[in-house]
Parts: sequence; C-alpha cells; structure tokens
Amino acid sequence: MAKIENYSQYEWAVARVEQLLPLVDDNTPYNAPNRIELELLSNLVADYSEEHFSIGKPSLGEVIKMRMSELGLTQAKLSEMLGLSPSRVSEFISGKSEPTLRVARDLSLMLNLPSSVVLGV
Repeated sequence: MAKIENYSQYEWAVARVEQLLPLVDDNTPYNAPNRIELELLSNLVADYSEEHFSIGKPSLGEVIKMRMSELGLTQAKLSEMLGLSPSRVSEFISGKSEPTLRVARDLSLMLNLPSSVVLGV
C-alpha cells in the first residue's frame, strides 16, 4: 500500500496503528516487524489526514479573536490598548483590512503573538 486511497482504508490503518502502539517502544529495534509496520502505517495515516482533514492556517482575525478570548479582552478594550477605533479593530478581525506595520508590531507585543503570525509570513 503506497497510499491510503479511501476512508475505509484509513479507518483500517488507524485501528492497526492503535493495535501496534502498545507493542512498540523506544527500546524496540528499528528492524523489528512491528516497529517497521507502525512507522509505515503512521506515515500513511498522517499523509491521508493532512490531505483530507487539514483545517489550514488560521486567518489573522481568527488568531486575534482566539487570543482576545484567552486574555479576556473585548474589541473595545483591544482598540483602546492599540489606540484605534473599535471599527478599525473590527476590520482586522473580519479580514476587511490588514494592520499597518506599527499596528502589527503592537498586536504582536500586546497579544504575545509571534510577529510571523501577525505579518502572515
């Protein structure tokens, strides 16, 4: 099996991986049949999952909303912290516009987000 072709094969492979997991640990030799099978099936399952179940990269707005929720911030409070109007912050969250470099830096610092996430790189 070079690739999992359908969901039925995927389910079988996941079940087999679950059977193999208790049989393999860090001390299992690399050439042991169970370890080889586990590694091959795990890779096939991961490839299928990424192709069919990937949720993709979140938008800046989704990241901001999540971080605001974690920090207990409202849009009004965030806009106050950034020195922007609430409608401007709403535009970032909805994806209607992108922050300037200064605002991106402030978002990164105030929400403790990696600059690469805020800049979309």
